[in-house]
Amino acid sequence: MAKVVILSFLISLNILSFPSPGLAISSCNGPCQTLNDCDGQLICIGGKCNDDPDAGTHICGGSSPSGPSPQGNCSPTGSMTCSGETKPTYTCSPPVTSSTAAILTLNDFDVGGDGGAESECDGQFHKNSERIVALSTGWYAGGSRCGKMIRITASNGRSVTAKVVDECDSRNGCDKEHAFQPPCDNNIVDGSSAVWEALGLNEDDGRVPVTWSMA
Repeated sequence: MAKVVILSFLISLNILSFPSPGLAISSCNGPCQTLNDCDGQLICIGGKCNDDPDAGTHICGGSSPSGPSPQGNCSPTGSMTCSGETKPTYTCSPPVTSSTAAILTLNDFDVGGDGGAESECDGQFHKNSERIVALSTGWYAGGSRCGKMIRITASNGRSVTAKVVDECDSRNGCDKEHAFQPPCDNNIVDGSSAVWEALGLNEDDGRVPVTWSMA
């Protein structure tokens, strides 16, 4: 009888010593509380690890929100939360090709605009009548594309060239310098009103799939 009691105690002790499943790194549909609880490029949505809607991943299969899917090994380096919104942070972007898939967003590069501080490339504010863009951190490439022209093409077939003047920071945000906005996604071409107008796009859409290349 004593042996049975001791054996039962040892079994109970082993069960208790196993880590809680909620504390492990979870894969698709696994339980999570923060972005760091999910494996790879997965993101915590509604308490479960799933594809990142902003990055357009298809790791878990099934449908996901439309948008370009990052190529290569460009995984989040962490996460940041501001105004109740948690976003992954990146130091990289998908590889640049002759037709690089991206999301076009709208930026106000003028004084007091939603771009925050002066443009990284020249330390100046810019009129929104200029055809200019900011690129996600990986594409900005430490400023190596500053002053260079890129060609942006919309799904309606229209295209425009625009000058790179700023970085759409994918690593930092939520502060005055970034107009208290969260970090940019890693696949963003942030264009002025002039860019949207030249492409014949509705600024109210806010986010539109495009492709871009060096001009």
